[in-house]
Amino acid sequence: MNSQEKFVEILLSEFPDDRVTYQKSVPTFHPENAEEVSNCFKLANRYNQRLFIAGFGNNISPEGDIFQGVISVKSDRLNQILDIVPDDYYVRLGGGFPLKEINTHLAKVNLWLPHGDLPYVGSVGGAVAVGLNSLYESHDLPLKKYYIESEIVTPDGAIIKPGSVCFKSVSGYDIVRIFAGSWGLLGMIVSATFRVMPETGAEDYGNIKMTGYTNATLKESFKDSNIDTDAVYSKKIKKKFDPNHILPVLF
Repeated sequence: MNSQEKFVEILLSEFPDDRVTYQKSVPTFHPENAEEVSNCFKLANRYNQRLFIAGFGNNISPEGDIFQGVISVKSDRLNQILDIVPDDYYVRLGGGFPLKEINTHLAKVNLWLPHGDLPYVGSVGGAVAVGLNSLYESHDLPLKKYYIESEIVTPDGAIIKPGSVCFKSVSGYDIVRIFAGSWGLLGMIVSATFRVMPETGAEDYGNIKMTGYTNATLKESFKDSNIDTDAVYSKKIKKKFDPNHILPVLF
């Protein structure tokens, strides 16, 4: 029995049987809350098990030789609408909730999120993680502009809740946005909160176009030869969040 098989046995002993499946031959853990993600990450640190965070698998599918020995952690059961607060103009969703379904539910209370109408087939956590971007009247309009709060499990198993639903929070760097464009390498987005707007404003965004994801994946940022300022900070942040490298750069 190899180390990956031993870790699967550990997961099966710690969680209900239905939490572990095989997706394209890759053992896959399906957590249902932040505590389960945290416990999995802590076990991975203890047993030196590499993990890969996956959404719907549309952008990076965990298959092939590079995923040998890796356990996938999938957000498909973190798919609830957690809160819609019309008076304060925000919606809180599980990280595995489909981005394209947001506006269907927001419409019931006359609210709207611009990026909910984009042809992005994936989860809200995945959309944040890949740095989903759009173009509106020749200007970039990234999803992170509306990303205001989150519940995240960091690679060491800590559960953190950066950001704020307040219209004005403390001054300084908005730490929640570190996770926008992080490609699942700084932790798992268990829930994401977005600022939304009245549905009457939707007609002003009729020409919004999806332009893709972040310009460069973190794989490029982590190359030793990359001395770009953003890359240097990415490597420092990665080292801080994941000292045991349980979320390796695989793609």
